Amino acid sequence: MTPAPEFEAASAFSPALRQLCRELHASSGAENFGVSVNAFEILLAAIVAKYQPDAPDTEVAKFLRGLRVGELALARGCVDGNERAWQEFLTRFRAPLFGAAYSITKDDATARELADSLYAELYGLGSTDGQRRPKLAYYTGRGSLEGWLRTVVAQEFVNRYRTGKHTVSLEEKVEDGEQFAARATVVATASDDRIEQATSAALAELEAEDRFILAAYFLDGRTLAEVGRILRIHESTVSRKLDRLVDNLRKKIRYKLKAAGMRSREIDEAMQDIDVRDLQVDLRAKLQQESPGPAFYKKGED
Repeated sequence: MTPAPEFEAASAFSPALRQLCRELHASSGAENFGVSVNAFEILLAAIVAKYQPDAPDTEVAKFLRGLRVGELALARGCVDGNERAWQEFLTRFRAPLFGAAYSITKDDATARELADSLYAELYGLGSTDGQRRPKLAYYTGRGSLEGWLRTVVAQEFVNRYRTGKHTVSLEEKVEDGEQFAARATVVATASDDRIEQATSAALAELEAEDRFILAAYFLDGRTLAEVGRILRIHESTVSRKLDRLVDNLRKKIRYKLKAAGMRSREIDEAMQDIDVRDLQVDLRAKLQQESPGPAFYKKGED
């Protein structure tokens, strides 16, 4: 996220918050990546303006302390073109990026191509006017950088599918494209208890079969065909069920967040940043309550 010009003034924060910014800068290791105290304060001010625009200092301080400032500093160093930051990023996240791509594509060569294609975007190369526009600038530190990258990989895969750059089967459409992305964006900022409470409540309201489908598919890694055999329905039916389930689940979570006092803009921002795995919710326990389980499946049936 590139700071707006109005946050170039040091007066964006009160003296107490500016002192906190200096402390966070020191603990983040930002100096190692060429990010000055002033630049870091500007960055934090822009993030606060986006997510906590009218909050009192006590709430802002709590919000700032909840940020992953070390990873935020690393991302900002990469955005600024710092070589040390970029090398650190590659060392730490090359393998997770490939792993995220492979979990979607299920093919080594395709996964490597997908992951490699993202490096230029993350660094900011390839724009038509020659100006760098690093995608890493959109990372705000509200969740793990690895979780954010998983979402970026998933969205890139969906974009490729939608533009016809990648041919996929019916199973891959859901398993490796849109449904994977929905799983990654169904919930967000783990620092807000309302997200976890809304997610937990929405999952608890699901029917037993719906919980089983989600658990079997997203947690156990079963294919559409396998889930279909267990439930004695065609995989295309499972595909449609998953599509409706994820869509309805997101709507329920949005409704509950709104009822909990979150504004529409906050909900929009919250539901696009953080991987569901960053939440402190026991998804397996929630999804497997009263799930029908393998009893639906009889050996030898297709």
